[in-house]
Amino acid sequence: MIPGECRAKRVRVRTAILAVLLSWLAWQASMGAARAADVPVVAAASDLQYALVEVARAFTLATGSSVKLSFGSSGNFARQIIQGAPYELLFSADEEYVRSLEARKLTEGAGALYAIGRLALFVPKGSAVKADAEMRDLAAAAADGRLRRIAIANPEHAPYGRAARAALMHMGLWEKLQPRLVLGENVSQTAQFALTRSVDAALIAQSLAVSDAMKRAGASALVPQAWHAPLAQRMVLLRGAGGTARRFYEFARSPQAREVFERNGFSLPPRRN
Repeated sequence: MIPGECRAKRVRVRTAILAVLLSWLAWQASMGAARAADVPVVAAASDLQYALVEVARAFTLATGSSVKLSFGSSGNFARQIIQGAPYELLFSADEEYVRSLEARKLTEGAGALYAIGRLALFVPKGSAVKADAEMRDLAAAAADGRLRRIAIANPEHAPYGRAARAALMHMGLWEKLQPRLVLGENVSQTAQFALTRSVDAALIAQSLAVSDAMKRAGASALVPQAWHAPLAQRMVLLRGAGGTARRFYEFARSPQAREVFERNGFSLPPRRN
């Protein structure tokens, strides 16, 4: 490599590093500003991107207080909290992440179940695959070549990814579909793959499949709950949570919030748990 090219490469590397650093500093600054104004930053599983926005809007109307919602995979949020990310409240799609944080004394108690997630098979318009609850056509499409790509959330850190893997294993399709799997960082990104018709089918959260955008883009079917471990979704206050976070936590357990969760495709746990 000639000297000029070496210098250009070093400049590009330094520029990339600087961009990442500035992005991280901006994120930290926004988190700090929200905390200072008692606008708690709430870490929320991405299957809540419709339901929790509605709950937060109702909370603001009822109390005059606001929260800042950050959506992503539950596993990634758990790692960020362990590393010191200043979230005040976690809505996890898998209660085991909450139990893990509680064991590290990073939470205020065990939290509470707020919903039971459901897995759905979604197929976009124009797909050669049909959506049926027992995934019979998916299996047939895998055998006859109609199924070229199927998206699931990454099972390594996304609860819906683990549920999708379990459902595919139940059908005897997990190994067969390995070359055709497209992994989303979280279940929301997985749904986006289907929404843009980048895949022939996707296993996603029912709470996303019932959204207006997804219903316009394709069809879905609920996967039997017995095919995977329950998606018991638990919320918990994190150590040092402020007053607004505590009020939002209680509001999320209210009849008004529970109605929102149910309407958005979740099953409901007993009222107090």
